[in-house]
Amino acid sequence: MTRILYDLTGRDDTRFSPYCWRAKMAMKHKGLDFDTKPVPFTDIPAIRDGSFKTVPVLEDDGVVVHDSFRIALHLEATYPDRPTLFGGPGGEATARFVEQWTNTAVNGGLVSLIVADVHRRLMPQDDSYFRESREKRFGKKLEEVSAGREARIDDIRKALAPARNTLQLQPFLGGDSPLFVDYILFGTLQWARVTSDFAFLEASDPVSAWFETCLDLYEGYGRGMKAAAAA
Repeated sequence: MTRILYDLTGRDDTRFSPYCWRAKMAMKHKGLDFDTKPVPFTDIPAIRDGSFKTVPVLEDDGVVVHDSFRIALHLEATYPDRPTLFGGPGGEATARFVEQWTNTAVNGGLVSLIVADVHRRLMPQDDSYFRESREKRFGKKLEEVSAGREARIDDIRKALAPARNTLQLQPFLGGDSPLFVDYILFGTLQWARVTSDFAFLEASDPVSAWFETCLDLYEGYGRGMKAAAAA
């Protein structure tokens, strides 16, 4: 059986998409073999029939699934005999909530701190696309967006309070062991780790300890992608 995940890539084969990381960790959780196909931003329209505007896109033995949450649902339905990603309908509903919280409160706050760093990690052919699209979104130069970020560090730390408070009560967001809900937030922190050396988490933060644990899951799969600070 062949599984291929189209995976966003930057310079030096940096795999940085938070959404692709969610899908990859979900497949690792299920114990499934898969290959990744690196795709720069500007090559996404060339995937298969050209109908996709974002990644991840998964080809699973002839079935094509787009979007990290849909991929997780597909894996859960297709491989029910393997470890569950949700732990039942309640877990799926909770993961939906965490997805929305992460995409808005965490990703939305973090991007303004690291967007200039992300730009520096891109493939050369993506430079103009990324700069023009993000500067249009923010209404200013990328460097201006990230300027003075040290003064805004408390904002992202406050945004992570729900996860921090939960992780003071249990080892994972999913409970005693990780579930897809963990991979949602993990993907965001991995995005920051591999694109930027800006340290916004304190070492004493329970979120930091949880993230380090997640990096070591599945024989250190996440840690195998070099951090920007080590590049």
